[in-house]
Amino acid sequence: MAQMKVKTILVSQPEPKVENSPYFDLQQKHKIKIDFRPFIHVEGVNAKDVRLQKIDLNNYTAIILTSRNAVDHFFRVAEEMRYKIPEGLKYFCQSEAIAFYLQKYVVYRKRKIYVGQKDFSDLSPLIKKYKDEKFLLPASDQLNADAPQTLNNLKVNWTQGTFYKTVQSDLSDLANVYYDVLAFFSPTGIKSLFMNFPDFKQNDTRIAVFGSTTQKEALDHGLRIDILAPTPETPSMTMALDKYIAEANKGK
Repeated sequence: MAQMKVKTILVSQPEPKVENSPYFDLQQKHKIKIDFRPFIHVEGVNAKDVRLQKIDLNNYTAIILTSRNAVDHFFRVAEEMRYKIPEGLKYFCQSEAIAFYLQKYVVYRKRKIYVGQKDFSDLSPLIKKYKDEKFLLPASDQLNADAPQTLNNLKVNWTQGTFYKTVQSDLSDLANVYYDVLAFFSPTGIKSLFMNFPDFKQNDTRIAVFGSTTQKEALDHGLRIDILAPTPETPSMTMALDKYIAEANKGK
């Protein structure tokens, strides 16, 4: 079956803030229209609900930060609880980007900040070195299993707190809007599609998914996956879209 031409794409993420985003290059190169719309968003959990999780910030000597959201919501809750953050508090950041973002809230040179490479497990040697600390992991309600697993294996004293939640966005204004390709990056994004449009029929819409958990969710909902990333050949979503569009739009 000949692939139908791609003219429009909806990316289920916020529009990139940088001018040199590969999505903009893709748009120019193939003369197509790309729209951005987050299918999910993050909402903070208030201090009262954090307290109900039996979390008292005074009890911890180290904070483990796995994302920018975790940074924002830890400091927001601390402020709501009127908790004066001690200078001696240790920060374990999953990546350099998160450590860099932390500067929004703390003066770097005065703080004890430890930085991993990329994956959560990269923090293991650092956490092991300070295994007598009392660790708090402020996270979302959808935390990957690798963080708790790693911390349990290290046998350290740690607590997980839900400081923010991933919530499905209201997309009702898209009811009569049609796109050739829908691009998804998380299982929650797929769930949001069906929560907003329970009668969604794929028909000629091409579905692009990033990552194995997103792929599984899409298949569980009976979707046909046309574009998959990452693969050795196309490690990013934009590369996978580029390859697909080049073939679908060839000579059309």
